[in-house]
Amino acid sequence: MNTMRLSTILLAAITALVAILLYSPLFVPIVSSFFVINHGQADWSTPTLSAYIALTENTDVLAALRATLIVGLCTVVLSVVCGTLLALYYHSHRAGGGALQFIVFLPFLMPPVISGLALLIFFREINFDRSLVTIVIGHTIFVLAIVYRTILTRLQSVSRTLVEASYDLGANGWQTFWRVILPNLSSAMAGGAILAFALSFDETMITILVTGTQSTLPVRLWAMMRLGFSPDINALVALVLLFTVLLCGLTARFLIPKQVAGFHG
Repeated sequence: MNTMRLSTILLAAITALVAILLYSPLFVPIVSSFFVINHGQADWSTPTLSAYIALTENTDVLAALRATLIVGLCTVVLSVVCGTLLALYYHSHRAGGGALQFIVFLPFLMPPVISGLALLIFFREINFDRSLVTIVIGHTIFVLAIVYRTILTRLQSVSRTLVEASYDLGANGWQTFWRVILPNLSSAMAGGAILAFALSFDETMITILVTGTQSTLPVRLWAMMRLGFSPDINALVALVLLFTVLLCGLTARFLIPKQVAGFHG
């Protein structure tokens, strides 16, 4: 009993240490965003919201953030639609399934710099000007594999008797998809959309190669590294982290229970 208790305490201590090492750096910009920083030194005497006020006046960063959100939302829509259609095709028609999966997974498995260079050469060959559209295309190709696999896994778990019962009750193909298949795929589609948005928000290498005059937030921050970050970037990081935590909380609260219920129901 004492040995088991000692091992439990040891594992808990190791887990706590790993968590501290992983997540403690995240709290540095959050805490720093509430204090004035002069010449690299923080004044801990008086908390202030000046960094957040300065962030609202930083038009370049806000424009990059707006571009990132636009690209992320467009990527989510395209990847979920394409991933759902490809998953439905592979699940219903196995002909050419191997080639289909090879095409879908190849851009995700290749290094991002290779995918970005390939897209850059392609856009130049067809004289397609680089813009937010090219960024959306690059991000969609990159995240499609994750969305496709998430939806396909959920689709393969749906009992065929549900579809057969729908047809036996007189429903046509569209009605069966809308009222039987789609509700069972909704949680997987939402989960894939969250993953797609997170990957798109963070993608840098492909974005650098296919971007035009408008840059996303990661590219903007990459450029600012040469001169150093202003205090309002700490506020931006704090807000992004808060949004990420809320997104993870919503995912755990609303998506995971539905998926578990779907497998047991």
